[in-house]
Amino acid sequence: MKVLSVKHLLGIKNLTTADIELILETASYFKEVLNRPIKKVPSLREVTVANIFFENSTRTRLSFELAQKRLSADVINFAASNSSVKKGETLLDTVNNILAMKVDMVVMRHASVGAPHFLAQHISANIVNAGDGTHEHPTQALLDAFTIKEKLGDVAGKKVAIIGDITHSRVALSNIFCLQKLGAEVMVCGPTTLIPRHLHQLGVKVSHDVDAALAWADVANVLRIQLERQQIQYFPSLREYSRYFGIDKARLDKLDAPKVIMHPGPINRGVELSSDVADSEHAVILDQVENGVAVRMAVMYLLANGG
Repeated sequence: MKVLSVKHLLGIKNLTTADIELILETASYFKEVLNRPIKKVPSLREVTVANIFFENSTRTRLSFELAQKRLSADVINFAASNSSVKKGETLLDTVNNILAMKVDMVVMRHASVGAPHFLAQHISANIVNAGDGTHEHPTQALLDAFTIKEKLGDVAGKKVAIIGDITHSRVALSNIFCLQKLGAEVMVCGPTTLIPRHLHQLGVKVSHDVDAALAWADVANVLRIQLERQQIQYFPSLREYSRYFGIDKARLDKLDAPKVIMHPGPINRGVELSSDVADSEHAVILDQVENGVAVRMAVMYLLANGG
């Protein structure tokens, strides 16, 4: 059996191209499982997984939990909002208390950059990063790559524009690393204030013209404006942002060829995407949600079996 070169999934940056391809290959098998009448396999029957979320999450937490149950794992859910963290307990103490209950794998989301990396240095369980601050969100990038491959046949040689709030997005960085390792060209597009100054050093194209970015791309991965992470005002108003960077049907109709429209969710309808685009045949947003379960099954299966 092929195994991953890493013990933890901390970020795409830590994976080799072979690791990514193995995860996507394994996810294809698990997607077949999900489409069977009986959607459960005993692959993690002896494994206990703790989902530890220090930030609010709906899609990611539910996707991981469903993936774990489809693999027959025992699941513990932990939310910081109703835990001893509120009483001053440290991250390491929290996790060590959970590990004392004989947990084998930890899926963690945390507002602080590097939190899963810190844990990986101190505990023996496998760690899966479900998002750390504005740094990385590796499973989202993997499911995005899986969806592009499923829709277009391959990721290599494709042109992908990541449009929106690049500065505050952990999805953007993971996608850049993942797409480049799989041979895609990447462009980021958004207001000057929402694109990190030195991002071009990662080998991506940078644009502030959404029409030009759409004309260039095969795929547009549209990111949410993350108002909850913005401490200052980065643009005059949501109405103005939508006018210059929002994608609606009129904008797509001007293009020579149809584009694949992606979004990691949740969507601010009428801001980054209009409803007629989000619900159109161009959008693969619900495919991303479905593929997320298969990809997360693949990640946890591979880590539990020797990663």
